[in-house]
Amino acid sequence: MTATPRNRTRRRDTPPPRTGDSEAEVLRGFLDYLRASIAEKVEGAPGPAARAAGVPSGTNLLGLLHHLTFVERATFLGDRVADWPSTFHAAPEDGVAEVVARYREAVAEANAVLDGCADLGAPLPRARPGKPSPSVRWALTHLIEETGRHAGHADILRELIDGSTGR
Repeated sequence: MTATPRNRTRRRDTPPPRTGDSEAEVLRGFLDYLRASIAEKVEGAPGPAARAAGVPSGTNLLGLLHHLTFVERATFLGDRVADWPSTFHAAPEDGVAEVVARYREAVAEANAVLDGCADLGAPLPRARPGKPSPSVRWALTHLIEETGRHAGHADILRELIDGSTGR
């Protein structure tokens, strides 16, 4: 799975986003930047290699993006997840395009919810009986941390697959 120098692709790094001055604009700008970064890192990866474990823990590109789809849906849309470890494994029939499309759809749905949230201190407007919703601020910060962490994993895995680097 190690890339050889002849097939390395170096993309220019995209600098952090220039956002508006409000806290909401900064948080959403950085989250969208990370979301786009990981989706682009997975997109175009060769199918079998995107599914192959790149490290002893079994982590792979498709699994990371599949997991983040569940995180987006649970955090912003109130979906319940009974088995978090299973979210790191895409179904055998899922290809790169399908996993990327589902992630982008979840992001669009999450952003539609966020578009209606004017107060970062207010709870997220999601239906989850018996469990209080976190504040919008907490949810945005958590997703920045979660997406950034896994985007870093994806950077390393993609470089191991075909030498691609950069954002």
